[in-house]
Amino acid sequence: MNEKDFSVIVASDIHTGYAEQICNEMAESAKARGTGIARRSPEYVATKMREGKAVIALHQDGTWAGFCYIETWQHESFVANSGLIVNPQFRKCGLAKAIKNRIFKLSREKYPEAKIFGLTTGLAVMKINSELGYEPVTYSELTQDDKFWQGCKSCVNYDILTMKERKNCLCTAMLYDPVEKMKELEEQQRIQNEKLSKVTRKASLFERIEAKLKGSAKVLLAAVHS
Repeated sequence: MNEKDFSVIVASDIHTGYAEQICNEMAESAKARGTGIARRSPEYVATKMREGKAVIALHQDGTWAGFCYIETWQHESFVANSGLIVNPQFRKCGLAKAIKNRIFKLSREKYPEAKIFGLTTGLAVMKINSELGYEPVTYSELTQDDKFWQGCKSCVNYDILTMKERKNCLCTAMLYDPVEKMKELEEQQRIQNEKLSKVTRKASLFERIEAKLKGSAKVLLAAVHS
């Protein structure tokens, strides 16, 4: 079984029947890891589906295989791709990466100027985030919206977070900043242009030298035959 056996699509009203299964698996997965994520009700997840702010993966037989949704904070200046979950029977098929790629693309489409962030303890998720362009950051660079941090209350490590005054916890904070990424791309383009300009100048210099040598050769040849 591989990724080709699944459809990874933007969820809609027709997928709300999977909401309870998804929430149950989120809770079980958090319990098994010994860490937590903000608990969401089936109604909340269903709303995300209806709003087109979620991605669902379905096996070709119709079984739900994975899920992730979008949350926004501070007047949509921050976006979180939350609740990533893969059905246990379909893990190790590359689905987590496919879902993360699609929800990231959806987030960029809907909120092109927003910073996209995440908190995770999973090495696999960190690797996927890095490939998408996220960078590890301090908690101070994330949204400071209290509603977001209140969502951590259902995590078993919430006491650690509050004890450290929300400055850090066991989760790694990662951030994709579109402004910084644009600056990086512009800098890369500037460096490439400089390299191309140097190559062009060298080529032009060689052409001039070659032309001069040819001219000198013609003069010398004419002198020999005169």
